[in-house]
Amino acid sequence: MANTTTLTGVQAGVHEHPQTSQGARNINARDGHISPGEIAIGVVIGRASEYFDFFVYAIASALVFPSVFFPYESRLDGTLYAFAIFSLAFIARPIGTVAFMAVQHHFTREAKLTLALLIMGVSTAGIAFLPDYATLGTTSIVILSLLRIGQGIAQGGSWDGLPSLLALNAPENKRGWYAMLGQLGAPIGFMIAAGLFAYLLANLTSLDFLEWGWRYPFYVAFAINVVALFARLRLVTTTEYSHLLDERQLEPVSVFELMRNQGRNVLIGALAALASYALFHLVTVFPLSWISLYSPRSIAGFLQVQMVGVTLMAICVIISGLVADKIGRRRTLGTLAILIAVFSAFVPMLINGGEMGQDTFILLGFSLLGLSYGQAAGAVTSQFEQRFRYTGAALTSDLAWLVGAGFAPLVALGVSAHFGLAYAGLYLLSGALCSLAALSLNRRLEIRD
Repeated sequence: MANTTTLTGVQAGVHEHPQTSQGARNINARDGHISPGEIAIGVVIGRASEYFDFFVYAIASALVFPSVFFPYESRLDGTLYAFAIFSLAFIARPIGTVAFMAVQHHFTREAKLTLALLIMGVSTAGIAFLPDYATLGTTSIVILSLLRIGQGIAQGGSWDGLPSLLALNAPENKRGWYAMLGQLGAPIGFMIAAGLFAYLLANLTSLDFLEWGWRYPFYVAFAINVVALFARLRLVTTTEYSHLLDERQLEPVSVFELMRNQGRNVLIGALAALASYALFHLVTVFPLSWISLYSPRSIAGFLQVQMVGVTLMAICVIISGLVADKIGRRRTLGTLAILIAVFSAFVPMLINGGEMGQDTFILLGFSLLGLSYGQAAGAVTSQFEQRFRYTGAALTSDLAWLVGAGFAPLVALGVSAHFGLAYAGLYLLSGALCSLAALSLNRRLEIRD
């Protein structure tokens, strides 16, 4: 289907409300052209705030929630229960994407983004104030689960189209470079979250940390959400941004229409990045839970090692942009999937190798993650026809997170604790093989088409 296809009913529905959005857009309307660099700033700010929320909850799931909400269980079982609740957000995320696409259809993209980030803020602040199991009993676990679902729905609803707009406006010879900019949000978010928890753990007693100290990062996450909301709205509400989205046909389409016309690209796109998403939690959340359960080393010290690792990740994300522009994004992802497959064979040896082995695992893992994750979002979603890209990119990302990362901490810790660390390596290997198969299929279908 050609890119000149007329707007669908959904798209036309968005334009039936020009007066609703006109006032908001005029607040920051300005003359001039929006450059890819300006769009990139909005992408980095938005993704960094989202990833900070993400990692604050992830770290708390490994270090706090087993004791605070599951004190009646063993430490291992409590952590597994906490990881089960952690995964609820990834199940809810595609639901949030679909629901908020409808909000944008009936109202405006500004209303959609504001509502989504409001739900995110309320859910995050709610966790900060949530009484523990000793106070509310099972009710506290139910509320925690609902708030986690709220975070997932808000995550899906916060899709603003900026990454797609950035990709479509990037110079042809620098698409890999611009594709990696949004991925920088992950190392930035982890760096801040890990730094906060490391500081609290190093300066508070265990009792104070579990009683009130762990809540502080959630307060900070709420504040960052507010700042990020205004930063993103300032860009979203400009007339130029709106015109660019309309010009590029970046509006919601029906999920059924998307799957009927571009379902192949959605599924291949979700699987192509599986190696990156599986590795994502195997170097961030899983080792943190393993060290807290089975190692005598300082958790604050281990978080500091992870902060060094995530610095390497940020550097490697940037390098991935340069490499992808030289050899292609798909070839970059394929090469890294092979390297991740090789790395998976050394997982048991490194994690069981004392502090030196564990540190090597973290530094190598984060480096590979940066090189791979830097291009995970753009290699296959670029195959979407233009008018399907807004919805297609969002759902592809949702499915990649759900399949590749949503259950990774739960599965990796569960199988490793019961059967040995080799099974965590097998889990990572399966993700790498799926990525290679999807990338190969994508290439063959592209040649055939």
